[in-house]
Amino acid sequence: ALLLENPTALSHLVKLSNASPWIASFLASHPVLLDELLDPRTLYQPPPKNEMKKGLLHRLALIAPDDLEYQIEQLCIFKQINVLRVATADVTGTLPLMRVSDYLSEIAETILKAVVDLAFDHLVSKHGTPACRLGDQPCQRGFAVIAYGKLGGLELGYGSDLDLVFLHAGTHEQTSGVKRAIDSAQFFNRLGQRVIHILTAHTRAGKAYEIDMRLRPSGSSGILVSHIDAFSQYQETDAWTWEHQALIKARPICGDDLIADRFEKSRAQVLARRRSGRELKEEVIGMRERMRKELLKPEADVFDLKQDVGAMVDIEFLVQFLVLQNSHKHPGLLRWTDNVRLLQTLIETGTLDEITAHQLKHAYLI
Repeated sequence: ALLLENPTALSHLVKLSNASPWIASFLASHPVLLDELLDPRTLYQPPPKNEMKKGLLHRLALIAPDDLEYQIEQLCIFKQINVLRVATADVTGTLPLMRVSDYLSEIAETILKAVVDLAFDHLVSKHGTPACRLGDQPCQRGFAVIAYGKLGGLELGYGSDLDLVFLHAGTHEQTSGVKRAIDSAQFFNRLGQRVIHILTAHTRAGKAYEIDMRLRPSGSSGILVSHIDAFSQYQETDAWTWEHQALIKARPICGDDLIADRFEKSRAQVLARRRSGRELKEEVIGMRERMRKELLKPEADVFDLKQDVGAMVDIEFLVQFLVLQNSHKHPGLLRWTDNVRLLQTLIETGTLDEITAHQLKHAYLI
């Protein structure tokens, strides 16, 4: 009925379906998005991050605070609307590739911040305010979300999982303000669990994201939410080289500023460590070969763009090797988390010649 009554919306649907089978499937899976075809002014123009944040807060403000199911559903719809806008701008050439991944990353960051706020407020109403501080300095909330992988590197794709690590600055004092007080460190563990639940819960509108927490200290066997001091100690003394490679793409995206600052200092200290070039090369090559053996599924006359020799992950590993090898003398390599900007910094520091770096960047983006 909507399409019959709105020929302009129908023409946009045909145009977009012709340009991208993925968009056609996306709209078929989420028919509520057909309303977006009515206004081409917003359909082809993803909003800036601050407008997304205001729009999501307004959407959530209309829902009863205790209606978690509907809140999650609205988070999913918000994501789908904004992903559709990015996709339409992408296939029509309005956005360059790097801005597409930037926008997709900003959508995820906006949702994550809202989810942390929802989860934190719920637990405070139930168990009181947690005690949290770093040294003698009290923290505002004592919890931070660190993005790794594609989100950490501002390279998020349409179907990417979110690789996350949760950090806290809680003490073992009891929460305050209500009768059902709990250990403050336990509060943050429950907070992490609730954030994951909200992000992965199935609703009529689907779910927000798949979450991968395996990059936390000690992987799947480690505690869900690590204290920032324990995290820093682990990275200094127990982490493997591949975990330091992963740390290159890590950045704080929401939560307590004190924890974020402490994380950034710890990251810089670990990555800028002086390393043996020979040992580093052996460890990086060994890890890459193990990954290829586990993940590459060879097909005759088919080149795997991600895992084959010379493909995207090889470029990522090469960049990570050069960052770990040279950060002690070129601190500028610690500034960025994405491959493209890191390649540019490798040129600026004289670590990589311009022709080679541009060839790698072109191959990675194409």
